Amino acid sequence: MIKTIQIKKFIPGQELQHQQEEKLAIEEPLEISLGSSGEEMPVPVSITMRTPGQDPELATGFLFTEGILKSVDDLQEPAFIQKEENKISILLNGNAQPAIEKLKRNFYTTSSCGVCGKESIEAIRSVRPVQIKHPDNKIPAELFPGLPELLRVSQTTFDATGGIHAAALFHVDGRLLDLKEDIGRHNALDKLIGAAFLKFKKDALPFSLHNTILLLSGRASFELIQKAAMAGIKIVCSIGAPSSLAVETALEFDITFIGFLKQNSFNIYCGAERILT
Repeated sequence: MIKTIQIKKFIPGQELQHQQEEKLAIEEPLEISLGSSGEEMPVPVSITMRTPGQDPELATGFLFTEGILKSVDDLQEPAFIQKEENKISILLNGNAQPAIEKLKRNFYTTSSCGVCGKESIEAIRSVRPVQIKHPDNKIPAELFPGLPELLRVSQTTFDATGGIHAAALFHVDGRLLDLKEDIGRHNALDKLIGAAFLKFKKDALPFSLHNTILLLSGRASFELIQKAAMAGIKIVCSIGAPSSLAVETALEFDITFIGFLKQNSFNIYCGAERILT
C-alpha cells in the first residue's frame, strides 16, 4: 500500500521547488493472535511492523516458519478473522496443538531487522518439519543472472515508492511463480511462504517447494535463511550480501546459497553441486 504526501525538493544551485507529490510505502503495526471459534479470547503472539495487505498470508507464514503451525489441517475454515484494523486472529481447529511453549519471549519484530534474539540454530532444527529427500535439481548457471530483472519488472510498489523489499519464488526452469512486497524483508518472505502454505491444501510445506528458487531483493540475513529452511526451499539467491550466520545456516540445512546476484556474475557460498557450469 502507498501513501502520497507533499514535499519540497532541494537541488543544488536551484531555488527550493514548490510542493510536489511523493509516494511512500506505508508502515503500520500488525498484531497477530491465535484463536478459535469458542468463547476464549484470542492470544496475541506477535506484533510486526509491515506494509498493510495480504495480512492472512503474512500471519500464517510467520506462524509456520516459527514452528507454531504444522499444516493447513491446523486451521479452521475460514482460517482467520480481522475485526479491527491492524489486528488479525488466526483460527485453530480443536485438534491443533500449537507449540505455544516456543513463544517464551514477547515477539516484537521490526521492518528493518525482523525477530531479534533467536535462541540458536538448534532451535530451528527442533521445530523444522521432517524433510522428504527429493532428487537434487541441477540448475544451469546461465539461468540465475536473468532472475533479478524478472523480479524487478514485477515490483509494482517499488516502482511507485523506491523503498520496499520483495521475495519471489521461481520454478527451477526460471518461471516466476509468485512475488510479495513489504517494507520488511522478513515480512515479504512470510507473505510468500504463507501464500504457499494456504495454497497447498494436500501437499503440506515443506514438500511442495523443493523444486523452487527463492530470490531476495536485498541482503540475506540468518532469519531469512531460517524461514527458507522451514519451508523446504533448497536454492536461495540474494541480490545483496549474506551475513556469516546466513551462510552457516544454509550449510547446516543443505541449502544452495547464491549472493551478489548480478547480470554477469554471482557468488556461490555453499551448495555448488546443484549449479551446472
